[in-house]
Amino acid sequence: MLSPKKKITKREIKQDPLISTFDQATNFYYEHKKNISYAITALIIIVVGIVVYVNNHRANNEKAATELGKVFALYDLGTTDSRQYQIAVNGQPDRGIMGLKAIVDNYGSTESGELARFYLATAYLNLGQYDDALKNFDSFSSGSGLLKAAAFAGIGQCYEMKNEYTKAAEYFERAAGASSTSAVTPDYINSAARCYGVAGEKEKAIDLLKRLKKEFPTSTFARDADRYISQFSA
Repeated sequence: MLSPKKKITKREIKQDPLISTFDQATNFYYEHKKNISYAITALIIIVVGIVVYVNNHRANNEKAATELGKVFALYDLGTTDSRQYQIAVNGQPDRGIMGLKAIVDNYGSTESGELARFYLATAYLNLGQYDDALKNFDSFSSGSGLLKAAAFAGIGQCYEMKNEYTKAAEYFERAAGASSTSAVTPDYINSAARCYGVAGEKEKAIDLLKRLKKEFPTSTFARDADRYISQFSA
């Protein structure tokens, strides 16, 4: 014969571990309700802020890419007419073309803005405005090894034009290290050797020329390496 179910008392309910934990959590919530509400509100604000930032960043990157596309035609003309570089830097507001400097100022934190910074630095270099070029090359950031190498080489060119040959050589070496498999790496190594030679650091120049012969024997620079080694060894 089944025995009657035992009636659960309030005391036994209170002693149940799960019920006890729930009670403690409930009590904690009501005791700290205001602080918990603040924390939840802060978390919501942070999440919303991140979403807004990401969306704004994406939109700004697209705007920068559009503006860079407009001004690049002017920049490209600089290869045949150096005056075009200045126009590319300033843009043509009357034609709705934002200059490279304005793109960097407005969208420099985006990927396209960073690319505009690289072209701005190169434009300054070609205009002979070496300090402005150095500032922008030095600030330039990219995930591309080739662009990093080109920026280091740009800094090297600036220092070479400022007659700071040891610094120039060091940056040309960094350019070669950042693009060890690039077609322009022999050029960077040769430029580093040239600058070390002018700076009087002939042993470093010779070591680089020997490296050039060993690693890039078919390059045009390697063909002239022996002649320069002889000059630096004299």
